[in-house]
Amino acid sequence: MFSAILHGIILSAGLILTLGPQNIFIFNQGAMHQNIRKSLPAVITAAICDTILILLAVLGVSLVVMTIPQLQLILYILGFIFLLYIGFSIWKSDAGGVKEKKAPMSAKKQIIFASSVSILNPHAIMDTVGVIGTSSLRYTNTSDTLAFAIACIVVSWVAFFILAIMGKYVKSIDKDGRIVLMINKVSALMIWGISFLIGYQILLIIY
Repeated sequence: MFSAILHGIILSAGLILTLGPQNIFIFNQGAMHQNIRKSLPAVITAAICDTILILLAVLGVSLVVMTIPQLQLILYILGFIFLLYIGFSIWKSDAGGVKEKKAPMSAKKQIIFASSVSILNPHAIMDTVGVIGTSSLRYTNTSDTLAFAIACIVVSWVAFFILAIMGKYVKSIDKDGRIVLMINKVSALMIWGISFLIGYQILLIIY
């Protein structure tokens, strides 16, 4: 069981360290809010979504879903649209309201955005299915499989809280908002890059 837990921790940490739309969004929420508690809707929503995806991957449900071409195409199209929109929103943000005194995202909007970057990100889902789901197949013992899944989930929750705290810390030393603004621009470009890759995959599926 210990080896399964260690395996889950290392594997999940490796996946989370990869900078993607989900991580970028959580970091931004930490930076945009004056109080870290105000970014909790985004953090908790992303963590819950990851928990669901990990459990589905370990149970093999998500693998079945992703083998259905019609569902896969719908997921890619929705992901493409949402990532374009999220990239635009982050690009237009003004480093947490420093310049134009804009109000940070409401809890409702955080939940909607966090859900979209978590569930409607085909690359993240494929990583979960292909890496975590496949890796879990090595465990034939139920207790080992459960320990592996729980380890992955715990790392995911801890990582999202750390990302939000990091965002808050960077904002605290970035009084004029230049660092956060630069991070926003780079983040938006990265998200658009991922969305265009998804768009290319949509064309491959269609044609």
